Amino acid sequence: MLKVAIYGKGGIGKSTITSNLAAAFAAMGKKVIQIGCDPKADSTINLLGGELLRPVMNYMREEDEEPEELSDIAKEGYGGVLCIETGGPTPGLGCAGRGIIATFQLLEDLQLFETYKPDVVLYDVLGDVVCGGFAAPIREGYAEKVLIVTSGEKMALYAANNISSAVRNFEDRSYARVFGIVLNHRNVENETEKVQAFSEKSGIPIVGEIPRSDEIIRYEDQGMTVIEGDKDSAISKRFFDLAELLLKSEE
Repeated sequence: MLKVAIYGKGGIGKSTITSNLAAAFAAMGKKVIQIGCDPKADSTINLLGGELLRPVMNYMREEDEEPEELSDIAKEGYGGVLCIETGGPTPGLGCAGRGIIATFQLLEDLQLFETYKPDVVLYDVLGDVVCGGFAAPIREGYAEKVLIVTSGEKMALYAANNISSAVRNFEDRSYARVFGIVLNHRNVENETEKVQAFSEKSGIPIVGEIPRSDEIIRYEDQGMTVIEGDKDSAISKRFFDLAELLLKSEE
């Protein structure tokens, strides 16, 4: 099972990268689970035709009980990707990181992986700095590889550096390791050079590069990934190439 956590600064495009990667794996015939680990709970929206999924934390809060079936908190989207959103607490009344931990424990109780038997699991994780709850996907052994999404913007690179440092703190415990950087272009000045410099300094390779594209925005406005919209496009090929690279790393 390929298990990847995608990290990066808030608003950097993690959900776009993750959902298109999930769609690419699905189009390649893989059985995929995508888990959104963000209180906004919008990670899977473009796999579900533009519809928001009821988050796990909302279910538990509104029903005042834990779900008994996976179908209570999960829904299949494009290509059969099983979509789950952790959600978070009522704003101002709790820690979102603890919500992630509680959700992961629930998914274990529901035997998610034993029941669904996925080939690929993707975690879309909020976090400029990897605090306890947001570190759960890498610290508890759920994920084995980490992708860091960044642009050439100063704060995005700052967050990428914090995330890589946090992940490396766990390396000696056989937890997840950083697999590479995904450069999600924002067309800032000297962007490629800035990210390449960070890559060389940190020793983390650039494994994917997504150009700024109106095509992605157009399909997201229709509630779909670019893979679903046009899987033969040049942009889609970037996601397929990254998916293939990740799969080869497991061989």
